Amino acid sequence: MSGADHMNIEWEKVGDDWKLFRLINDRHMSVEILNYGGVITKILVPDRKGKRENVVLGYKDHRDYEKNPHFLGALIGRVAGRIKGASFELDGKRYLLEKNEGDHHLHGGSGGFHRVLWEAKPFESPGEVGLELRYLSRDGECGYPGNVRVHVMYKLNNDNRLMIEYRAVSDRKTPLALTNHSYFNLTGNLKGTVHNHLVQANCSRFAELDHELIPTGNILDTRGTLFDFTGGRKLGDGIAAGSGQNRIVGDGYDHYFFFDGEEGKVTVKDESSGRILTIRTNQPGMVMYTSNNLEEGLELAEGKSRKYLGVCFETQASPASLHHAGFPSVLVNAGETYYRWTSFQFAVEGA
Repeated sequence: MSGADHMNIEWEKVGDDWKLFRLINDRHMSVEILNYGGVITKILVPDRKGKRENVVLGYKDHRDYEKNPHFLGALIGRVAGRIKGASFELDGKRYLLEKNEGDHHLHGGSGGFHRVLWEAKPFESPGEVGLELRYLSRDGECGYPGNVRVHVMYKLNNDNRLMIEYRAVSDRKTPLALTNHSYFNLTGNLKGTVHNHLVQANCSRFAELDHELIPTGNILDTRGTLFDFTGGRKLGDGIAAGSGQNRIVGDGYDHYFFFDGEEGKVTVKDESSGRILTIRTNQPGMVMYTSNNLEEGLELAEGKSRKYLGVCFETQASPASLHHAGFPSVLVNAGETYYRWTSFQFAVEGA
């Protein structure tokens, strides 16, 4: 497929039933996505010298996404994040979920959306190319109530912006919180860790965690702490000289941040490459994870995995809302249209 503005979509088979789609614009950016797990496997963007390099973590062998224990690039659902005790109560009934992280439920369980073979359809519209993914999650799947029709769109335009739109409708009231779990590394082709990534985010509050990484219910002020990114801060600050909250997650960040205002905005800069990533979203918050517990030695496309090799910005509501007041709710009513979007726009300094 190709459009008048030279944008293009390519695809190839990966094994028997997987397909890899490549969205290409005419500004030297491309995005590769699997129909399995909705995984973003690669994002190529130029640095300040025009050199195109990959800025997300991806496996060397695509079949490693079949298990993908660290959720590299994956589409997450039904509920992103940890659900305490792998259970919740809804309208007087208790629902029991799979315990796939200690006594808790993480990222929808072992049969979550990251393990789904999605119905995929590439498309073109004026000024953009994209991929549409669809899936019907049946009532009782992974323990959740309701038949949920899920519709996810990946769109790439010539402003080097990747937009992800999430739509869903359930026939019963149910928890729902979708996100993408890409690990970003703006150095390009994993030339360094994310210690020197400068992050600015409009977040003045974050969720305190216990030793099992479950929110305690306390919401803390970021001001005067290593969690204050409102004026810009290098990720290495919280990795090297972290507080108790940094240490509890393995020296770094793995916390839910609340966005101030109607729209969330995060800016990430890497001085070595000149790359800038601007994230915007209508989600109420995000989990920022600095890959503190990323397994070492995995075969990635550009080398071996190690701690702090990527940073995730998992924009979402909070599953802590199922057990605590004051957190953005993950509940959607029967027949209600769930709609969330997050955009990732790439640029270089001075451009």
